Amino acid sequence: MFDFGLPSELEAGEPPEARGLSRDEVRLMVSYRNDCRVVHARFRDLPAFLEAGDVLVVNTSATMNAAIPATREDGSHLTVHLSTHLPADLWVVELRSSAGTKPLLDGESGEGLSLPGGARITLHTPYLPQNRSSGGGPNRLWISTLNLPINLKDYLDLYGAPIRYGYVRESWPIGYYQTVYATEAGSAEMPSAGRAFTPELITRLVAKGVRISPLILHTGVASLEDDEPPYEESYRVPPETARAVNEARAAGSRVVAVGTTVVRALETVTDADGVTHPGEGWTDLFITPERGVRSVNAMLTGLHEPRSTHLSMLEALVVGSGPACALSATGREHLRTAYQEALREGYLWHEFGDLHLIL
Repeated sequence: MFDFGLPSELEAGEPPEARGLSRDEVRLMVSYRNDCRVVHARFRDLPAFLEAGDVLVVNTSATMNAAIPATREDGSHLTVHLSTHLPADLWVVELRSSAGTKPLLDGESGEGLSLPGGARITLHTPYLPQNRSSGGGPNRLWISTLNLPINLKDYLDLYGAPIRYGYVRESWPIGYYQTVYATEAGSAEMPSAGRAFTPELITRLVAKGVRISPLILHTGVASLEDDEPPYEESYRVPPETARAVNEARAAGSRVVAVGTTVVRALETVTDADGVTHPGEGWTDLFITPERGVRSVNAMLTGLHEPRSTHLSMLEALVVGSGPACALSATGREHLRTAYQEALREGYLWHEFGDLHLIL
């Protein structure tokens, strides 16, 4: 991971639609691993950078209204973020301030929280306790029981809202947090690398001979703490998608992951020989340059925060799937060059921001 300064004015605080743009008019930075070349374009220019036979793998998980107002027994208010739906109908939840801007670390085992409409959450035990000291300590994520008077979807439609952080100053309807190809609700936060696709752009890609293949990975809350590895998320890779990935690689075509969630799911089911298999389950895979990337050789992604674990995945892609660039043999230098360009050109970060295509 590398560090850099991110000016606050480059944090996208609203959807591009609120800035007078269509989804596919956000900016697209294209960086080439073989020579460190960087090209600046608009996302609607994406077909010009892909070829017939390339496979775009997309995450069709839909975003939930996962932020719910809650009240403690002492009457104080907070926000609960539903992160991950576990087996046995348990939930991993995150406690946040009432404005949702900062994590709360003072939850207690057995604590009950009142939710709107007569619902309740009971905190049972900290999530990932192996990463805490033996003497205990503050915890942000909790394994909990969620008791609702109606089914989950209807309840979240009535009382929930999309998760948002301090850089998003206004509340936006859930439609702004959905990709156009979302099919199955389950993500706490939007798989945002695919947000800029429009039906018209997908039609142009298919007409060019680019194959689009789906998978599912339901994302949890994205705001990891420094001492937390990526936690488990559920995924499903269909046989047709595994077959498309293998066929593209065998033909010498590119497999383009749309987002870090797609890389995580595909890497979970790709063996050491580079063969991708269908499968479903839970993954806690942490992709580093030392491990490398086996399943994809290109990636469409957003711009990630300084020292983000996602940057390790991007570095692994650059190092593991080809020469980094003529100037350096490391993926970190490739990313440093690209990110310096993005900062200099005023690209926007976060889920409503601009995009980066690594080829």
